[in-house]
Amino acid sequence: MKQGLSLRVSQHLALTPQLQQSIRLLQLSTLELSQEVEQMLDENPFLERTAEEAAREEFGLDAIDTPVPRDEAGEAAEGEFSSAPASSATTASSETVSTAESDVPAADATEREPDWEGDGTVDMAPDDSEWGSDAPARQNNLGDDERADATELARSQESLQSFLHRQALSLRLNENDSAALRFLIESLNDDGYLEDSLPALASGLAGDDNDQFDELVHHFQVALGLLQSLEPAGVGARDLGECLCIQLRALASESETEEQALVRKTAIAICKQPMELLARRDFKRLATLTRTNEEVVRSALQIISRLEPKPGRRFVDVERNIVIPDVIVTKIGRGTNAKFRVMLNPEVMPRLRVHDIYAGALKSHKGEGSQALSQRLQEARWFIKNIQQRFDTILRVSNAIVERQKSFFVHGELAMRPLVLREIADELGLHESTISRVTTAKYMATPFGTVELKYFFGSALGTETGGNASSTAVRALIKQFVSSESIKKPLSDSQISEMLKEQGIECARRTVAKYREALRIAPANLRKAL
Repeated sequence: MKQGLSLRVSQHLALTPQLQQSIRLLQLSTLELSQEVEQMLDENPFLERTAEEAAREEFGLDAIDTPVPRDEAGEAAEGEFSSAPASSATTASSETVSTAESDVPAADATEREPDWEGDGTVDMAPDDSEWGSDAPARQNNLGDDERADATELARSQESLQSFLHRQALSLRLNENDSAALRFLIESLNDDGYLEDSLPALASGLAGDDNDQFDELVHHFQVALGLLQSLEPAGVGARDLGECLCIQLRALASESETEEQALVRKTAIAICKQPMELLARRDFKRLATLTRTNEEVVRSALQIISRLEPKPGRRFVDVERNIVIPDVIVTKIGRGTNAKFRVMLNPEVMPRLRVHDIYAGALKSHKGEGSQALSQRLQEARWFIKNIQQRFDTILRVSNAIVERQKSFFVHGELAMRPLVLREIADELGLHESTISRVTTAKYMATPFGTVELKYFFGSALGTETGGNASSTAVRALIKQFVSSESIKKPLSDSQISEMLKEQGIECARRTVAKYREALRIAPANLRKAL
């Protein structure tokens, strides 16, 4: 074999640690970002949170002022957007309006964005003068007395277990029964159901001791009866049928007539039957099983429909369901003079800076261990820089969405237009995966409610005029048709498909069924009135 040398030129993607962190921060939700910031504050001594209200450097947003163009109908005027330069010391107030400039040269856009798809080398190394000032995350012009903290209000809500324990204190029980009741209360799920059987619970405590097992099962049976007598009615049930039966028994009163008692007892008998019959509203079959007529069954089903299938619903921790928007869009004016203001939510932007004293001390000290400390200082600077890039990208994508979907912000979801990730990616010079990361778990507060950024993207359906209709708008139209239908004669999927064709939208019956299921709308036979 003859040995030789050859040269070959090739390109490959190299993800630097800084780029990896930038990509990871971009896809984090608001809650996950908050946790990441707290962890970095604990680990890096050069990073600190500032609470000062002085003017700080903006989050890497260049001076941009781009209007939102009018659409064909002219229902929305150009947006009023402005932002201070990144190098100037400005205050991020609730009246600051920002957007991405559509006519910014490609070179400028490259400077603002990390190289998501290139060779991974991003020339963004900041010097000490750049990072000596603070990088604020948020400014709040409202006083603490003028704004209620939704998170604190959620934390003050009483849990289901606490509510039941408080009721249990009024019961005169011996030590064993009281302990068994407390154990069952703590074994309930969020809906108020007891998922594990009593023998299973007793087996986990008793182990191989058969005598103790039998004693525990006895105490659990007594405690279960007590638990199911507490409020809310239906708590402690093992399945849906038992939950409904408990609530129906609680409706008994001395003033009810014989007819009412018959209907209530029939409802209890129905709940003891398979739930599939109740879901299908099989009146004839239920009347046969309960030995009554269909009229009594219909009256019984009306009572059942007013019951609560999840007794613990109102005690669910509201804090877990709080959605904090990353972007806020407000409408200024009405009609053709309306303007849209897009801004980052200052409440979700962490206010961070590099500790000036520590950074200055490290400059003057070049002794042992200075290299490791210099690396930690650089990590702090890159972390702040990447957070800036994250919010900058979110704002740019949000502005592009508002520009494309401005009809939605005027007329609502019925005016939503077809939009795919590729359109926004081509407009901003980014990759589809980057747009996907930005729009996942990021929320926008609009005049029509808070929605995820992905909500504005939808496939297109053809129309008779040769145009396209957004699948989001079609789903909204289906919801509108169903809400206005006759409860005695609900619309079938085929009828809804024909109604959409009358509106000029080509939508097959199977597509209507898919959209209806996505909207959690029951089929026509289950929507029919009792």
